[in-house]
Amino acid sequence: MTMSTLQQKNPASVCFVTLGCKVNQTESEALGQLFRNNGYHVVSSTEKADVVVVNTCTVTNTGGAKSRQTIRRMVKAHPDAFVVVMGCYAQTAPGEILGIAGVDLVLGTQDRGKILELIDQVKKEQQPKSSVRTIWDAKTFEELPLIEEESRTRATLKIQEGCNQFCTYCIIPYARGPVRSRIPENAVTEAEKLVAAGYKEIVLTGIHTGSYGEDLGEDWDLARLVKALAQIKGLHRLRLSSIEPMEFTPELIDVIINYPAVCPHLHIPLQCGSDAILTRMKRPYTVKEFKELIQRLTSLQPGIAITTDVIVGFPGETEQNFQETLETVRSCGFSGIHVFPYSKREGTPAAKYPEQIPNKIKEERVKALLEVARESQEDYVRRFIGQRVEVLIERVSPEGVAAGHTGNYIQVHLPPREGKPWEGGELVECVLEKNHVRVNG
Repeated sequence: MTMSTLQQKNPASVCFVTLGCKVNQTESEALGQLFRNNGYHVVSSTEKADVVVVNTCTVTNTGGAKSRQTIRRMVKAHPDAFVVVMGCYAQTAPGEILGIAGVDLVLGTQDRGKILELIDQVKKEQQPKSSVRTIWDAKTFEELPLIEEESRTRATLKIQEGCNQFCTYCIIPYARGPVRSRIPENAVTEAEKLVAAGYKEIVLTGIHTGSYGEDLGEDWDLARLVKALAQIKGLHRLRLSSIEPMEFTPELIDVIINYPAVCPHLHIPLQCGSDAILTRMKRPYTVKEFKELIQRLTSLQPGIAITTDVIVGFPGETEQNFQETLETVRSCGFSGIHVFPYSKREGTPAAKYPEQIPNKIKEERVKALLEVARESQEDYVRRFIGQRVEVLIERVSPEGVAAGHTGNYIQVHLPPREGKPWEGGELVECVLEKNHVRVNG
């Protein structure tokens, strides 16, 4: 930070670089709106900016390294800018970040709404500062501005913060703190505003979405909130983000099945298909219980898309354990699978476990599971070829090719339309053809 920057009272522009999950992306967009509301112009990271905000990730052991590299790259690219670093890596390692030359303010995962006054304070004091507080002090959900500059297609609605689960491999509870649920009236009001602004789909998001309401001390849970949101007039689609297996109450399942606005697409993390490893991970369910949930959902709503996450190479995972995971995955009929090699995170119990798996074996297991994932996705998509589907157009290429998703999250590409070109935000009915579909892998 140069003296010329310090003397500048009202920076005209700000850019954001966001690493990691959709929650991070949502928070960056909300802060972008906060800056706009205060007279700033939001620019790309390649343009000259007076303020640079780097929103970091630490979910894997490479996340911290990537965050540090990104911070240094942005400091070098914007030598006269005021540099703010926030997010999960900033929360867990504020001292490391403050030691990087060129960083002016470290925020963490709290007090994001105070970013402008904190910038002013650092400029006044002319001294880099960390404003990171212990995450365990966090008691309430931090409200951030309604995002007004997104495309009018799909909006994210953050309803919850924090996680109390403490899986043995996961750093997130230490970065995000305890569960804090958004006041339901605020969530519903924002959703109504998004629908009035023209959004066709709202995606509910959070750090541990299924825990919504457990801290409110009222008769609120995720099922009740989803029911309230699904009844908003004019909302075409309500998509739920990741929900843990043990959090599918009868009431939540009933809302998912019986309210048409709720998308027939659920993301349910499996993490491992071996009971022995699930126990070591401190995951509170068995493979049998997970399969029974999948069977119940698919019997109640045939064709529902279920995606999942799987970690391979967890400490102590034997070849037999891995084969059990492959068999479990094959039996569930997932429409999509995110595969991750286990990443050792200092400060978590699993980092100290014996029998850490060599990277070569983890890479081999990732490759094998990705092949099963590709086959599973192809099998799922094949069931809908020749059927009539509804596609929400999300973007249109310069050549006129439209890309979007169905309600059950099949990615579709449509050729240019004669006459009137496709437009983002259109809901289009079409017969799904094989050449319309893109399959990962």
